[in-house]
Amino acid sequence: MDYAKNILETIGNTPLVKLNKLTADLPCLVLSKYETFNPGNSVKDRMALTMIEDAEADGRLKPGGTIIEGTSGNTGMGLALAAIVKGYKCIFVMADKQSKEKVDILRAVGAEVVVCPTDVEPTDPRSYYSVSKRLGEETPNAWYVNQYDNPSNAKAHYQSTGPEIWKQTDGKITHFIVGVGTGGTISGVGKYLKEQNPNIKIWGIDTYGSVFKKYHETGVFDEKEIYPYVTEGIGEDILPENVDFSIIDGFTKVTDKDAAIYTQKLAKEEGMFLGNSAGAAIKGLLQLKEHFTKDDVVVVLFHDHGSRYVGKMFNNEWMEKMGYVE
Repeated sequence: MDYAKNILETIGNTPLVKLNKLTADLPCLVLSKYETFNPGNSVKDRMALTMIEDAEADGRLKPGGTIIEGTSGNTGMGLALAAIVKGYKCIFVMADKQSKEKVDILRAVGAEVVVCPTDVEPTDPRSYYSVSKRLGEETPNAWYVNQYDNPSNAKAHYQSTGPEIWKQTDGKITHFIVGVGTGGTISGVGKYLKEQNPNIKIWGIDTYGSVFKKYHETGVFDEKEIYPYVTEGIGEDILPENVDFSIIDGFTKVTDKDAAIYTQKLAKEEGMFLGNSAGAAIKGLLQLKEHFTKDDVVVVLFHDHGSRYVGKMFNNEWMEKMGYVE
């Protein structure tokens, strides 16, 4: 009989799915690495499990311990599923710009959720970085994950996502495109792919209000670049240690409006019910059109599922209120 011993054994081995309508004007083959097939419906299941297993192995996470993390929702879901199977408690800290669905989903799988204001400096004691770190120090038998600087994040993608993409494209991939938040996916996948073929181009999708693009191009961390934005799961107002800028060939920035509109377009034109960062990723890919030729095989990674954005990008009243649709 063919079955998984528990839900964690179903993580990974997600399909590659061709895009057709939205990429009709591009000369190349565009394939999406469709990460919503993971059990927590996002790419973050991969690194959540690796981070937990590595922390168990070196004693940072002890039996019956409490896992504490600041998350935009998806890492929390991956950590929660692993915690249920392995017998840990979870406390997750989220910024108030995240969708209500994300908070509700985490509570549904037994996690405690603390919500913090978005519009404060990262060093502010109210920020979700500060609160999660403080809870990690104050809670008995706790392990603070810190996905931004935790090397197991990028390692998970170097060990699983990268090799899967290489194998699924039969080594023919020429470009990899993905939204950048903690940096684990782009750095881990990018490192693996460039080791196989150094000519593969690695492109990051950034958002306005984030520091990545300018920092990559100039080496300057410009605080004037930082302002609140709507797009979830990509961009940062810090430089996570997991972002290996030496592996990334370039960034393109996508507006909040375009990200939201293309999230709807993916659902309505490709039948792909995906999250906000997928809209940003496909729009970013279209912005890079002049980089592609007819022989190229472009893989874009889609992070998470549309069910987490029903009250936002898939809600026409919200879209109208934001000025994204007439």
